[in-house]
Amino acid sequence: MPGISLRRARTIIRKTMDKGREMGLKPLSVVVVDAGGHVIAFERSDGAPAGRFDIALGKARGCVLMGMTGTQLRDRAEQQAYFVGAAGAALGDKLVPVPGGILVKDAKGRLLGAIGVTGDTSENDLEAGAAGIDAVGLVAEG
Repeated sequence: MPGISLRRARTIIRKTMDKGREMGLKPLSVVVVDAGGHVIAFERSDGAPAGRFDIALGKARGCVLMGMTGTQLRDRAEQQAYFVGAAGAALGDKLVPVPGGILVKDAKGRLLGAIGVTGDTSENDLEAGAAGIDAVGLVAEG
């Protein structure tokens, strides 16, 4: 079964952090989860608040468990707040429906997992995370 190796997850995180520094972003926190929403790797930049782990995890886990990007979840929340609220409750309040939650797929479109990036604006988090995924030859859907 395809998946994201620990080595590849660490590279995604490193390249996401590199892109964040290149963009001049605030300190980022990045988590990589597998297709079941289980944490493979996490890293928090120096100066990033400790609570960012839960936000990054909520972005990544929400995407992979709902099969939607963070951007799609945000749009759905704007249109149907009751649905996203109920989904969040069903997932144990582990759903953060904003950009920066990015599905990770292989070249054939198979879902491998997701990443959650947090620390700057959601749009900047998304851009940095997509660069990290692209750097390892996988497809970012955010």
